[in-house]
Formats: sequence, structure tokens, C-alpha cells
Amino acid sequence: MEIALPRSMWRERPEGVRSLENWLVCWILLPNLGYWLLWIVGGPPRPQAVLLTGLIGILVHRAPFAVKLGAFLTAMTVSALFFVSALFNLSILSLVHALQFAAELNPSASIEYVVCAVAVAATIAAAWRQLRRSTRLAEPTRFVVAAVITIIAASVDNAMAQGDRGSYKRTPEAGAPFTSAVGGSGLDRLATGERHVLVIMVEAMGQPVDPALRQRLVDMWATPAVRARYEVVTGDTLFYGSTTNGEMRELCGRWAEYDEVMEQDDPTCLPARLAQRGYHSQAWHSFNGGFFDRHVWYPHIGFDEMRFSPELYRDGAERCPGVFPGACDRDVPRQIGATLRQARQPQFLYWLTVNSHLPVLRSERLQTEHCAEFDATLDREFPMTCRLLQLFDQSGRALAQEIAAADFPATDILIVGDHIPPFFDRHHRTQFEPDRVPWILLRPRQRAADLHLAAAR
Repeated sequence: MEIALPRSMWRERPEGVRSLENWLVCWILLPNLGYWLLWIVGGPPRPQAVLLTGLIGILVHRAPFAVKLGAFLTAMTVSALFFVSALFNLSILSLVHALQFAAELNPSASIEYVVCAVAVAATIAAAWRQLRRSTRLAEPTRFVVAAVITIIAASVDNAMAQGDRGSYKRTPEAGAPFTSAVGGSGLDRLATGERHVLVIMVEAMGQPVDPALRQRLVDMWATPAVRARYEVVTGDTLFYGSTTNGEMRELCGRWAEYDEVMEQDDPTCLPARLAQRGYHSQAWHSFNGGFFDRHVWYPHIGFDEMRFSPELYRDGAERCPGVFPGACDRDVPRQIGATLRQARQPQFLYWLTVNSHLPVLRSERLQTEHCAEFDATLDREFPMTCRLLQLFDQSGRALAQEIAAADFPATDILIVGDHIPPFFDRHHRTQFEPDRVPWILLRPRQRAADLHLAAAR
């Protein structure tokens, strides 16, 4: 009887209390539980999403089931957009615009995305059941309780993710000092028309925290064969935002979104300036040119020619799998070499890679299925980093084979990352500086000798 009495009292609690409890389940617990479980491994703060979901729940607390379900799905969608935009340093507008190209992506290739899809389906199924029950906040005090708990939940969410927030949603403040690899390396000054210029922007190549790993990353691009022919200069630069922000940083010399050049030409951007010096400017990308409208705005910043994945396939590149399936980056340097060897005027060639877009799969076609053979310790302790570096190593070796060849024309080469690898989990993400990307400048040794001689005069 001592046990049965409290149970009976629990079942007989007032209807208003039951409605408040169900409101909390529907608008605080269900929409946020999956994200909160991820606190164990990391993730961006999302207090705005928690507050917005709670507000929507208050607004529709008396609504019919169909309205509440529609509002719940809307809140889930907005919350997911906030989360993804923070994870990948994308603006909400850029992310929404990119959704039109979703058919070109292959999320099912990643077990992480499959697990997320299952979790979302389970959440919606639970909401379908719970939202049929009353969520009415019948008294003013219950509105206050709902609002207070929503604010507390948002505050706790923000506090739990506080330690990781420095590498998420990075946007420059007004007047933030500008830096870039092009500026830091002096590449613009080197482009006098006597040599070709090659800029390679490497997807997700962040600056490792560990000095040994940092040097190893440099050595992947500056192999012994490359060092025999090129002078190697290294550095790092701040980054903000996503890949397109990185492109605007290096190609147009400012912190900006690409929508600034969507409808008008910008003669101040590097390709346009080099075109005025007699360079033929080319933009290459291992993915589809329609993604983020690169086929539209690349010409506006001065590119005369563009090659995207269809053209790279046509000229012999294999197809590599991934969430962003595209041309195999390891096959592109051979095509770059052939293009520069055939050139009859100075070339400015810009190449944006794609295979290292996270998550990097264990894949035979990517040649990442046995990363332990590449680095057993790294594969055991940081398996996703291991596969990422394995792809950089593949591209580096393929590039070295071309640029170290005796018949490769004299070219100043700048290799730079776009942003931090957007690992979700704290374990992998904190291996990289939260605000910097590395750059490597390769100058033909004869070119370096000429510069030293000119300075001596």
C-alpha cells in the first residue's frame, strides 16, 4: 500500500500539470535531446534554436494536432539549419541556397549521416505520438514555467558547448584586420609574367596544433623531389567562414561572401589583375560548377576559362566517392601539368580540391580503406584525421610527380587551406588551430636566385 499510494497520486495529477509535462516533452526534450547527447563528443552551441523552438511551442500550445506537427517539423528544420551552418561555418543564406544542389550530394555514403537520419525519423515518430496529447498551458503560471525552462535549456546548451565555440560560426567583426596567403607569401609581386602562377586551395586543410604533424603536412606537399627544385616558404593565415569565404579571401583580398560578385565584375580580384598583366586565368574545381554558383561568379572575378568535374572526367580523371562525389583530386595534377606545358602565354591557374570534404570515407576507390598502412598510430587514435591526411598525401605526391619533372615549366605555386576541418567531435577538431590555415609557397630555385640578384642590384 505504501508503494501503491504514490503511484496512484501520480496517475491522478491534474490535467493542467499533465499538459505542461507533455509540452515540455514536445518542445524542449524531443527537439533537443539528440543534440544534447552529442555534448559528450562536442558540437556547436545552439541557444537560438532552443529559444525559437520553445517560442513556437508556446504559440501553438492550443492548436490542433496538424498545426502543432507542422510547427514541430518547421522548428526541427530551422534547428538543423542552424546546427549545420555553425558546424561548417556557412551563413544560413548560403546553406539554404546550397540546398537546391542536394541531389548532387550523397549523404548515404557516410554512416554519420545515416545515423542522423535515423535519429531524426525516431524523433518525428515520437512527436507524432506526443503531439496528439494536450499541450495546453491553461494558466499564466504555466506560461511562465514553460518560458523559464526554455531559457534555462538555452543557457545550459550555450554553457555546455562554450569550450568549443571558438572554431564554430567564425565571422569577422567590422574592421577586422585582413590577412591572406596570397598577401603573406607575396605571390602577387611574383606574378610578373615571367612564370606561370598556380594556386591550389585544399578543402579542409587546417593548421595542425602538433608541430610534428604540422611539419608532416608541409612535407606531403614539399617532398624531397620538390625541395630539390623549389624554394619552400611556409606560413599561416586567419580564416573566417566556409570554402567560398576562403576563395574570396585569397582571390579577392577581403573578408566577404561570394554574393558580392554574383551580378557584377570586380576588377580588383587577383584573376582580373593578372589578366591585365597578360595572364590567361583558369579556374578548376573537382566538383560541379553549379554548386554555390561558381560557374556564374568565377567569370566576374576575372577567370577566362573554367573546368569542373565534367571536364576533368572527360580528360581522364576517375570518379571518387564521398558525400561530395567528384573527380579524384589525385588525377588533377597530371591534367594541370599537361595544360601548363602546352601554354603559349603566362597562365594563372587556380584549383579547388573536393575529396577531403568531411566526412572522409574508408573507401577502396578513395584509397583510404587501409589508413593503418599510412600511419598505424594516427589511424588508431585519430582515424578521421588519418584518412584526411592520407588524401592530402595522395594529392601531394601526384603534384610532386608533375612539378618536379624536368619539362615542367617554371611556375610559382601557392598551396593553402580554406578552413579548419569541420570535424564534429571535439577529439578530432581540437587537433587543429581554431582560427588559422596553413600555406606553402613553392618558388623555382632559379626564380629565387633571380630575386636575390635583383635585390642585390
